[in-house]
Amino acid sequence: MAIPEAADVTHNPERRTFLAQASAGAALLAVGDLLTTGSAQAGVLAKAAGVSKGGFWPGDTRLVISISMQFEAGGQPPKGTDSPFPAVDFPDSVPSDPATNTWFAYGYREGIPRLLDLWDRHGVKVTSHMIGEAARRQPALAREIVTRGHEAAGHGPRWSSQFAMSRDEERTFLRQAAQMVQEVTGQPVTGYNCNWLRRGPNTLGLLQELGYLYHIDDVSRDEPFIEAVNGKDFVVVPYTLRNNDIVLIEGRHYSPQVFLEQVKLDFDQLYEEAGTRRRMMSISAHDRISGTPQMVRVWDEFLRYAKSHPGVAFMRKDDIARYTLASPLSLRESETL
Repeated sequence: MAIPEAADVTHNPERRTFLAQASAGAALLAVGDLLTTGSAQAGVLAKAAGVSKGGFWPGDTRLVISISMQFEAGGQPPKGTDSPFPAVDFPDSVPSDPATNTWFAYGYREGIPRLLDLWDRHGVKVTSHMIGEAARRQPALAREIVTRGHEAAGHGPRWSSQFAMSRDEERTFLRQAAQMVQEVTGQPVTGYNCNWLRRGPNTLGLLQELGYLYHIDDVSRDEPFIEAVNGKDFVVVPYTLRNNDIVLIEGRHYSPQVFLEQVKLDFDQLYEEAGTRRRMMSISAHDRISGTPQMVRVWDEFLRYAKSHPGVAFMRKDDIARYTLASPLSLRESETL
């Protein structure tokens, strides 16, 4: 049974319940497939899908929080990269921008180690979008991220405008993005994030062709959904700009306290809506920004605040994607944006 257009399901809990019951057989088959191909943890999540209980998330979960931790430090171009420093037109004789490169180095020397300890203290698992060159240059840190239970996702082999590439060039680029991270971490890469979300007309088709499960380069919803790509299901786990540290802290020069107030307000509204709809809060932590001492204090306060509410769960994006595929309540979009 085909799931109707998103508008028929989103605001109608009774319709969702009907769909859950009518689609139970097909959903159980999907769960069976996931249990044979996914990770053990994802299998448990898929088996606990809203097939039998009609829930929006596994078990008693009311709201899911999806945290992205960008591991970019060391993967940036040697010069000409955005940073807090004034732009400089370097002559060709100057090979790199040392000041900017120290700003990025903070991400792997201080930022990610500090964030990893924070996630551990709260029992939170995140998705780390790794630039391939960053993982290769700091292999011990990339492996530690995975060893601590976090997901390693693709973020390009290096910073490039892949939307301007030919189809063959982009296929090679996306293949390298997964291979470089997997070679270092030993973890299969199933998710992808473009540089500044700027995908091109071939990106989704190539991701599907290359075996990726989901992408995050979409800010159009507050819950994951499914698109048809190459005639097959492909999951979108939406990203965030309004809860993004690089946009707010660096771009708008927010204080950590203003950032905290904004994400708490976002959480409060989504938590309220989650009583009748599937809701997911997306929030972003860049290694060199959220890994600073003041920002980690703010993150710690937000995590304590969110966890004080019943039914809040933190999920990796690969697990969210597998759950979305297994659940008959997942929205489907037909238009291409």
